Amino acid sequence: MSDERRYFGTDGVRGKVGQYPITPDFVLKLGWAAGRVLAKQGTKQVIIGKDTRISGYMLESALEAGLAAAGLKAVLTGPMPTPAVAYLTQTFRAEAGIVISASHNPYYDNGIKFFSSDGTKLPDEVELAIEAELDKEITCVESALLGKASRLVDAVGRYIEFCKSTFPNKLSLAGLKIVVDCAHGATYHIAPNVFKELGADVIAMGIEPNGTNINDKVGATDVAALQKRVVEEQAHLGLAFDGDGDRLIMVDENGNKVDGDQIAYIIARDALRRGELKGGVVGTLMTNLGMENGLKQLGIPFVRAAVGDRYVMEQLLAKGWKIGAENSGHIILLDKVTTGDAIVAALQVLASVVGSEMSLGELSKGMTLYPQVLENVRFSGDTNPLEAEAVIASVKEVEAKLGAKGRVLLRKSGTEPLLRVMVEGEDAELVKSSALKIAEAVKANC
Repeated sequence: MSDERRYFGTDGVRGKVGQYPITPDFVLKLGWAAGRVLAKQGTKQVIIGKDTRISGYMLESALEAGLAAAGLKAVLTGPMPTPAVAYLTQTFRAEAGIVISASHNPYYDNGIKFFSSDGTKLPDEVELAIEAELDKEITCVESALLGKASRLVDAVGRYIEFCKSTFPNKLSLAGLKIVVDCAHGATYHIAPNVFKELGADVIAMGIEPNGTNINDKVGATDVAALQKRVVEEQAHLGLAFDGDGDRLIMVDENGNKVDGDQIAYIIARDALRRGELKGGVVGTLMTNLGMENGLKQLGIPFVRAAVGDRYVMEQLLAKGWKIGAENSGHIILLDKVTTGDAIVAALQVLASVVGSEMSLGELSKGMTLYPQVLENVRFSGDTNPLEAEAVIASVKEVEAKLGAKGRVLLRKSGTEPLLRVMVEGEDAELVKSSALKIAEAVKANC
């Protein structure tokens, strides 16, 4: 079996709907292949959830048919956040969980991601085993052994109760006015109810999915509308989720964005205050230097993983730590959940707001984000411009100017044909001009 993946990326199989591999025939075969590999528990059940993209209906039917051919039952939840599927997979002791979603991408993209029976992402060897099955001719179990499909009618209620259980019993959200932006995605019928039932005055937006408006000028990838609404409503804070509910970006009482780095810092500092911090915090190569320095001042250990929540998870498990984060808003809290969960992360920050009697803006001031500029350069061809002498020279020149108070990061995107140039430092103008300088050198060598 080759170690080279052909279909699985860092977060399942993803692409444009109607283009290989996000086609009905491929997804049917993927369901069959996954069914053959994952059937170990003896329950013969696979939980299938999806976000609100119009293509979810088509891909759900294809997966259901593939699983049935392999002899597995499909238990359909309808629109559900990715972490909810992970939770339900675990509680039902299912063979696996499948989420049909392209997360923060536009509606015309979609993807298939898998969870193992314990609610975690599939190990590399299982993904490779599924790819090996995809090379075979599809077969069908005998008629008496074919899988059936059923609907899990109380999925929403079960997950709402789970989320609420992660918020301290002795605290309440009464008196807090919160704007909740669900990105017209999978949290639209869940998140507002979680915060309402804990006592908050909730103003909900992004709760009218029509199949094509997911992540469109709303949610964690575009918080401008939420920032405006928080200020207009004179709310205490705002919460923005992405299309599948595993990313969280917050907005403070003054309309300022609070990103994943700041959220993880607040959660870690609060755990330290309560004497409940286990180990340190895992960030990524993109984590802001300000977070690293802020944690250092508190005496909290910090390490960087490669970009991608699966790599953050690997480091957490290796070190036995509980808090991991990406600045994009993936927050992993292993003492509460098995994967990134935006609603649960939001509840931990709200517990800090209520418990400390401080506003989100005040809690965010403990660390100072360094100016960070990211330039994307479209890349094609066989050459690697990152190894070009002119690029290396421009990086060295910038690093000399920044000194110990800044850094440069060049990397290839894992999901698009892009080279990412990131420069970070104390001087915003120097950071911006430096990023443009390196990006121009990269373009000249593409």
